[in-house]
Amino acid sequence: MTRHCPALLVSAPASGQGKTSVTAALARAHARQGRRVRVFKTGPDFLDPMILERASGAPVYQLDPWMGGADDVRARLYDAAGDADLILVEGVMGLFDGAPSSADLAVAHGLPVMAVIDGSAMAQTFGALAQGLASYRRDLVLSGVLANRVGSAYHADLLRGSLPPGIDWYGTLPRDAAMALPERHLGLVAAGELADIDARLDALADAWLAQGVTVLPPAVAFTAPPAAAGTRLLEGLRIAVARDAAFAFIYQANLDTLRAAGAELTFFSPVAGESLPACDAVWLPGGYPELHLDALAANHFLRRDLRAHVAAGRPLLAECGGLLYALERLADREGRDGEMAGLLPGSATMQPRMAALGMQEAHLPEGILRGHSFHYAKADVHAEPLAKATNPHGGPTAESVYRQGRMTASFVHFYFPSNADGAAQLFLP
Repeated sequence: MTRHCPALLVSAPASGQGKTSVTAALARAHARQGRRVRVFKTGPDFLDPMILERASGAPVYQLDPWMGGADDVRARLYDAAGDADLILVEGVMGLFDGAPSSADLAVAHGLPVMAVIDGSAMAQTFGALAQGLASYRRDLVLSGVLANRVGSAYHADLLRGSLPPGIDWYGTLPRDAAMALPERHLGLVAAGELADIDARLDALADAWLAQGVTVLPPAVAFTAPPAAAGTRLLEGLRIAVARDAAFAFIYQANLDTLRAAGAELTFFSPVAGESLPACDAVWLPGGYPELHLDALAANHFLRRDLRAHVAAGRPLLAECGGLLYALERLADREGRDGEMAGLLPGSATMQPRMAALGMQEAHLPEGILRGHSFHYAKADVHAEPLAKATNPHGGPTAESVYRQGRMTASFVHFYFPSNADGAAQLFLP
């Protein structure tokens, strides 16, 4: 079966060009015009999808051919094409960076590309850069370009006039602090932490809509993938998931995978002082525990409940920020530290520079699980690892996976659809 839907992959010559702001502007603009917009993010990112979900009004999923596999990507695009008026895919890094790259994804699924180019420090060279992106690969369709951080109407005219024939003009976004999306370590500030996020998104949409360039991209044909056979290993089980400002890095696809396996999910907030809900298993996902040391240290009841849960041999998965919370103590970059849950012997300290980055594959008793690592923490864990993850690209990051009883802890953010049954088994009593 085949479905058709207008679609566009938003990429750039490099990181930092403003892909997320542009994708959010397009998503909010089209959504305000009554279109059903589905947005995806290329690669293992948590923060950009939060912004894009707020902009589009619909859940944002990751598209990663390595983490999830080609069929996972195809299935998500095919499903979106069934109920959307427009599909937007935000790329990762530069258009041709990585393996697989955003360009590889675009070619594999017939997605036309719109390049976002920061025009703030150039004029006619803008056209040369666009021409280079368009001609670098013959199998890639560069539909057009959008100039970001433009200083004036005259500046925009210079940039537009430099484009060679065959490359469409998608307009501009201005250089304006009121529209900027703030950043911290690990990336953008989470959408839920920005009180004025909707005002910023509306300002971005207004700036783009004012130019009258809202024509939809061409329709793309999306084919159905082979039917995935899932098993309901978690039927009748309740999983308690920590979700708040300290534990916010959760793939929507992971929640879907657990529910498809039959699990009931209940959410709780460690930062708000909530205790552990009645449950069969616990998931402590990643996030920013280092920014909430006092609140986490003050939640004595949750620490007590979690220790009793693990001591009783019940399943618990702690990922990245969840691993930091599972340790005995955690210190921030200024040296302030706090007592954590004490589920795993050891402590961690936040570093001024990135400590680990890269895709990860872990061979566990439950099977092979894929995911990624991205953190600024250095941990001293007093336990022998169950396994060491490996990087498919030969990078230096190789995270340990720890197992004590039915508790599994690691810096790896696992992508559950990479092995749905294996992920489900992590939560089995």
